[in-house]
Amino acid sequence: MDSFRDKVYKIAKSIPKGKVATYGQLARLAGKPKAARAVGGFMRTNPYAPVVPCHRVVAADGSLTGYSGDGGVKRKKEMLLAEGAEFKGERVDLEKSLWKR
Repeated sequence: MDSFRDKVYKIAKSIPKGKVATYGQLARLAGKPKAARAVGGFMRTNPYAPVVPCHRVVAADGSLTGYSGDGGVKRKKEMLLAEGAEFKGERVDLEKSLWKR
């Protein structure tokens, strides 16, 4: 049986280029809707990057709340833009770029 962490990584792996998921969305999909902070911790310590694209996970309001890779949040935004995600200012436009699953 997969652990919660394994489920989160498996789901995050399926977020397509140009789309994002929220920490809360991944928590719900993995079966623990109140565990968004834990999902954030998993993304911060993701040993499977870039296979598990942690840069495609954002806050509930589209904010880029962190990225532990080189370049930090600035690099996260650059990667998302290069993949086709749309922004409103510094936040991902969730109406256009939220992954529907």
